[in-house]
Amino acid sequence: MKISVKVKPNSKIEKVEKAEGFWLIYVKEPPQEDRANLAVINLLSEYFKVPKSRISILKGKKSRQKIVEIVNSTS
Repeated sequence: MKISVKVKPNSKIEKVEKAEGFWLIYVKEPPQEDRANLAVINLLSEYFKVPKSRISILKGKKSRQKIVEIVNSTS
C-alpha cells in the first residue's frame, strides 16, 4: 500500500495521526543526515506492525511531504 505522509520534524512527541487524505507523522529527530526519515520508518513500522524492511520512502526523501510504500505480508 502507498500512503501520502506529511512529516513534522523536531517535534516534542512522536506520533502518527490519520488526517483527511494523508498521514501526519511527528518525529523528534531533525531533518538532517536522513535522521527524520529513519524515525518515520521506525514509527510507521510500530504503527502498522510490519518490519522496517517492508517500508520504503518512494518520493520526498528531502521533503516534508512523502510517498511511503508499506508492503504487507500475504501469508
